[in-house]
Amino acid sequence: MRIRTKLSKVVKSGRFVIGLSFIVGALVILGIRFVTYHPPDEVHYHANFAVYFNGQRELFKDIFYYIGTEGACSLEPKMTPHQRAHMHDNVNDVVHVEDQAVTWGVFFQNIGWVVDATLIKTADQILLADPQNKITFMLNGEQTDKIVNRVIKDQDRLLVDYGSTSPADLHKEYESVPTTARQYNMQQDPASCSGRRPTNLSERFKHLF
Repeated sequence: MRIRTKLSKVVKSGRFVIGLSFIVGALVILGIRFVTYHPPDEVHYHANFAVYFNGQRELFKDIFYYIGTEGACSLEPKMTPHQRAHMHDNVNDVVHVEDQAVTWGVFFQNIGWVVDATLIKTADQILLADPQNKITFMLNGEQTDKIVNRVIKDQDRLLVDYGSTSPADLHKEYESVPTTARQYNMQQDPASCSGRRPTNLSERFKHLF
């Protein structure tokens, strides 16, 4: 009897009512967050670039450089490196960026190249910087020492040059870098990750708190 009396007093107390209301309210909010959660919109934007070796523009003719529309997107939660930044449709001056914080180094690695201030390694040659031949990077009109760790930003324009190129010729080469990224941003891209990928229980539970 005493136990029942104590329980009755606890139930009738204001603290119990307030505590119970708080728990019920919290559960309702968490339930709404669980049911309505969806992942952020997919990242998809573009940048332009060009590469010159001793005054000759690299045309990236090998099909190896391009990812097919069937491989550019995946329903798996984790993207492959190639899906993060790639070229496709044999367009050799547009980078398609599909993820956050993708660097120019990642893009060049995806096409099988190494590009830094001391060397450029392609599929069939290695070009070393020396007193006669320099490796020059020009990003959005400004010369920079490194691009490996530079995040590719929307509508970036990058020039990579190897050789004994004069400042005037560097300027001409940079002017040849297209400005089509904005146009591609506004177009339907058959190789983009359109729509939202399915969410799993783990993602929904992480979103609760």
